[in-house]
Amino acid sequence: QAQLVESGGGLVQPGGSLRLSCAASGLPFSIYAYVMSWYRQAPGKERELVAVITSFGASTNYADSVKGRFTISRDEGKNTVYLQMNSLKPEDTAVYYCHARRSFVYWGQGTQVTVSS
Repeated sequence: QAQLVESGGGLVQPGGSLRLSCAASGLPFSIYAYVMSWYRQAPGKERELVAVITSFGASTNYADSVKGRFTISRDEGKNTVYLQMNSLKPEDTAVYYCHARRSFVYWGQGTQVTVSS
């Protein structure tokens, strides 16, 4: 059974950093064959795309609101995707979801990130 499991969320002060991890298991192919993304959803708002890394690591893309602060990467050996988040702001507070897409789409259960002093 395919699973994406996020971890690494928590409470952090403004200006701080967190690294989210998304461990994939049971996928038909290596994560390199998937377009891997991070989305987030804040209370009362729609889910939004934060960062994408294309299949076979060709390129990355980011929402304007996180450019220069967030970095998406992946480790094929660990079948894990990461989201390094620096210079966090209160408006980054949300549940962050991992997403994988090839022929099918897979979602993780989400991890809460709260940025507050």
